[in-house]
Amino acid sequence: MKIYEGGRSLDGAVVTVDGKPLDPRFDLKRFSPAGFEWTYEGDGPRQLALAILADHFGDGPRALALSERFMRDVVAELDNAWRLTSADIDAALR
Repeated sequence: MKIYEGGRSLDGAVVTVDGKPLDPRFDLKRFSPAGFEWTYEGDGPRQLALAILADHFGDGPRALALSERFMRDVVAELDNAWRLTSADIDAALR
């Protein structure tokens, strides 16, 4: 089971998966040139949703198809510091 974590530092928003930096997956779609954000609906949160889902599924097209909904339902509702597991992601998508 993977663990995704996010928080804020002096360098800005930091997101990891199993302790390593999460790839923003600009190769799939560049919603936000500034990278990740959360706690609201917008381009930064949409980039985070895409990156989490692409890593979780290992399937870029599926991640793109679900990223808008996941951004609205999950990413926009995250606190400043947060933690999601693979099980949390699966439950949110049901």
